[in-house]
Amino acid sequence: MSRDELMMKPALESPPLPSSTPPPPPPPPTGEKKLENGNSSTTSENDDGLEEVDLGVERGVGQEKWKKLLLWQPPRTRWDERNPPRFTVWINLLFGFAACFTVSNLYYNQAILNRIAESFSVSFERASVVATLMQAGYASGLLLICPLGDVVPRRPFILCLVLLTALLWIILCTTQSFTVFIVVSYICGATTVTPQLMLPLVGDLAPRERRASCLAVVVSGLGLGVLVARILGGVMANYTEWRGIYWFGLGVQFVVWIGLYFWMPDYPSKNPTALKGVTGYGKLLWGIVVLMVTEPLLCQASIVAFCLSAVFTSYWTTLSFLLSRPPYEYSSMVIGLFGLIGVVVILLAPVYSRFVIDKVMPLVSALMGLGLELAGVIVGTFTGGFTVAGPVIQAITIDLGSQFTQIGNRAAIYSLRPDAQNRVNTAYMVAAFSGQLTGTAVGNRLFAQGGWTWSGSCSIGLLVFAILVCLARGPKETGWVGWSGGWMIGRDDLPVKNSKNPPDEEAVLHKEDSDGRKGRQQM
Repeated sequence: MSRDELMMKPALESPPLPSSTPPPPPPPPTGEKKLENGNSSTTSENDDGLEEVDLGVERGVGQEKWKKLLLWQPPRTRWDERNPPRFTVWINLLFGFAACFTVSNLYYNQAILNRIAESFSVSFERASVVATLMQAGYASGLLLICPLGDVVPRRPFILCLVLLTALLWIILCTTQSFTVFIVVSYICGATTVTPQLMLPLVGDLAPRERRASCLAVVVSGLGLGVLVARILGGVMANYTEWRGIYWFGLGVQFVVWIGLYFWMPDYPSKNPTALKGVTGYGKLLWGIVVLMVTEPLLCQASIVAFCLSAVFTSYWTTLSFLLSRPPYEYSSMVIGLFGLIGVVVILLAPVYSRFVIDKVMPLVSALMGLGLELAGVIVGTFTGGFTVAGPVIQAITIDLGSQFTQIGNRAAIYSLRPDAQNRVNTAYMVAAFSGQLTGTAVGNRLFAQGGWTWSGSCSIGLLVFAILVCLARGPKETGWVGWSGGWMIGRDDLPVKNSKNPPDEEAVLHKEDSDGRKGRQQM
């Protein structure tokens, strides 16, 4: 074989020698880039073939920063199970201040309805819808919003409601449409239920031996807010444009929000998994009805609240009719000043709550208040036709008796179901609100038919019925009727003065003991 033929013969194939450099990795799929932490980020190519990374990761980081900023809370307000925030006098006064100027939202308009009618060029009857819808919104909020306090953490819930109300309030200050004004008024009425969320929170945070006096501060704030709103509304409307009181309300709501943001203590949700969709919310509302038919103490307190509220509104509704007729014939301004009679009683409520109501059984406090109120109503009913002293005495005893009874009842029902305090409060307030409507309607009807004596006699009957309801069930009774456990005036669950535990630890121990004895299945 020639040399040329050997060179033309194909060589035997041999395996390739290993390369010292690894093969290049396959290119990533178009539009996706794998990151070190396992997450993917979309990519794209521009006309020059350069890869552009989407800003999704950076946007996510920014959202996390905003979330942390929005959820941040001052260290003094954070919940620590080993060292819970202390419910100090300052925080108690802050809650009272917040309750006062939050509930005022419902009553600013009552003294300026005539000015609102002129501004929107509507009739006075049409303008009165503003007050009606505000109250209707409040009733809706009691029934539909307050029960959520048993499920969601109450600090962020309360802060969101206050801020939402303040932002909606800007519309009331600026709108030129009467339809928009009344619609937003209804919504603001519904979101102005934060005081009713604060009251059960006070029941959780306050030491048991001071619960009644702490509640009295917030309840006094509620009562004072009604008077402050009516007085400020009338005075400011005389010297400024009627929206001035609304701008004042806007400013004070932001002050309330700032104060609560920096000092309101946090408290964990008691039923974090109870709300699951529409079904869970329906069960939450149905739980209010269940409580009314399964908790004798709540039913007893609600009946008493209904009677007290009916007597209260019947008196104040018919008083203007009595004083504007002979032999008095007082002006509207003088009749309005009668509302100031209750200011002293409201301001003194925390004092006698601390030294009286905190020391006795809630039933004893209720009977004391009802007895005092009954005596005053009897005097006012049968002397009011010829001397103004009768209605004055009646006003003082109604305010004082209501404070004794309502504060004692609230202190009792807030220790009833620690897992359902907001629903307990909703049931109680629905009964009280129903009493207000009944008292207004029945009082006006009876006064039209038989005068001051007829409407007052109905109030006497309601108070006697409330006393019988209290006497039907003793302070230690666990059933619906009876006196098992005996009768006692002083409380037997107060801490021992010579206890070895420090005061703060002792309050916490009593608080935990109260929460641990619920012994019922959560709804």
